[in-house]
Amino acid sequence: MSTANSDNDLQTPILDSESAQLLQAVSQHGGYAYVSMAARAAAGDLRAAEAAREMAWEQLHSGPWHSVLPVWRDAYSMACLHVAKVHAIAGEFSDALRALDMGLIMGGPLLKPDLHSLVAIVSAKARAPRVSEKQQQCPKSDRRLVPDDLDSKELLGVLPTKSLSCKMVLKRSGLSLEGFLREYLLPGYPVIISDGMGHWPARTKWNDMDYLTRVAGDRTVPVEVGKNYLYPEWKQELITFSQFLERIKANGPSSTAPTYLAQHPLFDQINELRDDICIPDYCFAGGGDLRSLNAWFGPAGTVTPLHHDPHHNVLAQVVGKKYIRLYLASLSEELYPYTETMLCNSSQVDLDNLDEKEFPKMRDLEFLDCILEEGDMLYIPPKWWHYVRSLTTSLSVSFWWSEYGSS
Repeated sequence: MSTANSDNDLQTPILDSESAQLLQAVSQHGGYAYVSMAARAAAGDLRAAEAAREMAWEQLHSGPWHSVLPVWRDAYSMACLHVAKVHAIAGEFSDALRALDMGLIMGGPLLKPDLHSLVAIVSAKARAPRVSEKQQQCPKSDRRLVPDDLDSKELLGVLPTKSLSCKMVLKRSGLSLEGFLREYLLPGYPVIISDGMGHWPARTKWNDMDYLTRVAGDRTVPVEVGKNYLYPEWKQELITFSQFLERIKANGPSSTAPTYLAQHPLFDQINELRDDICIPDYCFAGGGDLRSLNAWFGPAGTVTPLHHDPHHNVLAQVVGKKYIRLYLASLSEELYPYTETMLCNSSQVDLDNLDEKEFPKMRDLEFLDCILEEGDMLYIPPKWWHYVRSLTTSLSVSFWWSEYGSS
């Protein structure tokens, strides 16, 4: 099979035009061994390509991420392209896609168009009709991530104490941009918008396991494993999206180590899923800039602990349901934030096991909460504290944006 696939359709025009300049920059930063390996990799030497990638990988992990020289991120992308091309020519499409995804996840911006181009080509080759007998025999309803016949009482039984007993977040339909700006964004107050994403293809496509497997199954994604990032057992892994979907189906609500995809720029990586969503017009209210577009996918029982974020946020619920509790930004002292710099936006309070003796200021603290249903979008103002629990398997998208003139 290694001779059956030509490299004629594996074109990398940016790599071809920028390679010499990039290698010169790498040399200027002491990467002579990398340059030597990259030259051999360009000629189709897989071992050299892997060696170059490993050298760049070591540079990416030589210190804090913000201190990594941009040239090494682009060098990592270059090596990933070389590795992927060798595998693709040999017909090893899964290995090729994994290398390309690692370039997209960890690499720099210079070669991203080439990475995306090869992903499209290799994915098309890998998608040759291969529907398993299990899928052919499986009723369509069993291929849904979230069934229709869920017991609402059972879902609500897992909520933190006092849930749905105070003020509820107001739900609005037909909310104009002017109304959103005047009534919610400028005052800094949450609102649920119930009819803002009915036109998204994701609303009908993402509850279908077969669709998600077809467009993203072979792609490599970073996932988190464990109750949440505040627990010592928490860890990160790289797995294929198909493996992730199978873990979601296998994880029950009481799982002690759920697998979930959190705050990952999935849509920069997988164009087919990006095409299924739209940036809400509300994100342009105030004349600011979109800062990030992230995916939050996970099984029932996935919890994001009480924390706050620096930007305006619209959380769009595409599949499943979530419970969300919100506290005013002004209540930070009462919510016992961690003193460590890395966790100062997170609360020490575990709402699922609240100890009012340890955290007495929480006893009568007011909050807003809601059940975010499929098709709802929740606006969360900057610095508002929020806790999130998936009541079912849940696929959500968050849009962060800043106000005009803010850094």
